[in-house]
Amino acid sequence: MAKIVSFSEAASIGIHSMVLIAKSSDMLNVTQISEATGSSRHHVAKVLQRLVKDNFLISNRGPSGGFGLKKPADQITLLQIYESIDGIITVTKCAMENPICPFDQCLMDNIVGKLTIEIRDYLRKQTLLSYL
Repeated sequence: MAKIVSFSEAASIGIHSMVLIAKSSDMLNVTQISEATGSSRHHVAKVLQRLVKDNFLISNRGPSGGFGLKKPADQITLLQIYESIDGIITVTKCAMENPICPFDQCLMDNIVGKLTIEIRDYLRKQTLLSYL
């Protein structure tokens, strides 16, 4: 089935994991998060390590270890999480990213650029606190 707009699996894992961690009063480990999200342990671990590297999470090893927020929930936006995983969102004017267009105006009325801006702005306004 075709999808016009979708997030990468990694970005989805990152956002969902961060909300789970923010909601928890205890540290959460990879197994708990992978079971809650239905994602592979390996993929969750990889995404969470990226978020540790970018200073969104703290990580403790051992039997009582896991992941916790490094910053308060109201200081972490969904945009920051998304861009940590997938890179900075860029706005393009052409759905086909074609540098040369045979038409005088965009046949899609720059809908790709408009949607990208709308999604980016939405993600910027949403903090983890919004989901607690």
